[in-house]
Amino acid sequence: MLRLTELKLPLDHAPDALHHAAATRLGIPPEDLISLSVARRGYDARRRSAISLVYAVDVVIRNEADVRCRHAADPGIRIAPDTSYRFPTRVRTPPARPVVIGTGPCGLMAALTLAEMGFRPIILERGKLVRERTRDTWGLWRRGVLNPESNVQFGEGGAGTFSDGKLYSGIKDPRHLGRKVLTAFVQAGAPEEILWSSKPHIGTFRLVTVVEGIRARIEALGGEYRFGSRVEDIVLDRARCVRGLVLADGAQLDTSAIVLAIGHSARDSFAMLHRRGVHIEAKPFSIGARIEHPQALIDRARFGGFAGHPLLGPADYKLVHHASNGRSVYSFCMCPGGRVVAASSEAGCVATNGMSQYSRAEFNANAGIVVGIAPDDYPGGPLAGIAFQQAWERRAFLTGGSDYAAPAQLVGDLIARRASGALGAVVPSHKPGVHPADLAACLPSFAIEAIREALQKFARDIPGFAMHDAVLTGVETRTSSPIRIVRGADGQSLNTKGLFPAGEGAGYAGGILSAAVDGIRVAEAVACGLTGTPMMERMTRGEAAVAYG
Repeated sequence: MLRLTELKLPLDHAPDALHHAAATRLGIPPEDLISLSVARRGYDARRRSAISLVYAVDVVIRNEADVRCRHAADPGIRIAPDTSYRFPTRVRTPPARPVVIGTGPCGLMAALTLAEMGFRPIILERGKLVRERTRDTWGLWRRGVLNPESNVQFGEGGAGTFSDGKLYSGIKDPRHLGRKVLTAFVQAGAPEEILWSSKPHIGTFRLVTVVEGIRARIEALGGEYRFGSRVEDIVLDRARCVRGLVLADGAQLDTSAIVLAIGHSARDSFAMLHRRGVHIEAKPFSIGARIEHPQALIDRARFGGFAGHPLLGPADYKLVHHASNGRSVYSFCMCPGGRVVAASSEAGCVATNGMSQYSRAEFNANAGIVVGIAPDDYPGGPLAGIAFQQAWERRAFLTGGSDYAAPAQLVGDLIARRASGALGAVVPSHKPGVHPADLAACLPSFAIEAIREALQKFARDIPGFAMHDAVLTGVETRTSSPIRIVRGADGQSLNTKGLFPAGEGAGYAGGILSAAVDGIRVAEAVACGLTGTPMMERMTRGEAAVAYG
């Protein structure tokens, strides 16, 4: 089978045009093309007057060897990759039952992979089942009532459940582990189009179904879920080997292998690990606010006369600016046709995020406009970034009126260096509401200056981006984990044997797909460590040909 890439066709091409385009590219009669399947479909909108669909297809043809020889110099015609997954080991009776802490994308795929290998993992989640958690989350959005253990950050499905549900990533993935993730999601109820879309997403409500489907599969394979089980401590022997953990209710669970997939907001767990001497480093992250525009404005800017075309859907964007004060400003987690959501997990703090449903049918587009910061901006040890986040979240809570409404400022007012006293034509979507304010009260001055400059630059790329009535809602602080729990080539903590840091909270992923891929890799490391099987790859960041996160 061959894979052909960069096949471009008009947006409204005829049904048989792809078959003919593939045959023409290969230089063969159409009747010699036995079968064709779409491996990937995206679009090229660089010319708004001539937007095209861009395909990668897998084909079965007659005389494949001859065709390959004729096109040996064409990088767009190659043998189709083998994307099937192979387990490093499988057991009938596990030598020990590993414990997975956390049920976000990383924890789910770690637990699923371990269960598929026969290890019958125990999965601990501090929050509630996904549908119960959804009710608690809406309690904050509708009534301003925060449950610190059940919210956007904590509960089955992790923070990604209340997001745009993006399922693409820029990670290097030579083993096609992302394909295993997407296949598992489809088997759990996600639409099959995520297997071939260039920018797959499924939205919040469909993610709920997927999370439940994966749980059912894990339990059918012998895995065991325990909800409302917050980990208070880990038990180590004198050699700093894991021997178990202690839950909030005082119960102790014995284990020699812990997958630590706790997400980027488990600040109490980070503090516990630090007290226990687990090797932790501060790492860069970003801080800023959510911007909202009418989705129609973004559609027109990106697609011109093709705006609203059903094959294109609502338009997205990705923007970067290097400000004159040395800071990098970029758009983060852009949500077409979505809403800004309250993402707080601690009393007296306001944090925001973006969310979309599968339809992306809301009136506004939103994205984080965030500024990169480094440990030099928050000196004081490995946990100083957490204190930095909390300080600005508390200021946002006070600036917003101390009732979980978020502070909001019109773009025109921010550029003019004045507080907003009222809102304009763009209706902010954040619930439980917003309070017009000056975001300079709840973001560092260097971030405000960089964002002010960037917005005017972005308006040259997207006309109207700096429109006066566009709304900035603060604050966006949970862009990524402020720490890294450093692991070695065997996937274990540098100084704590049996502890396997994983995913976004440990500083090794960013987003649903990369976190889920990291969960698979860590599950493999656990399985190989428990059975003495050689590992399929080294886990150290940046080593060899494999680099994740």
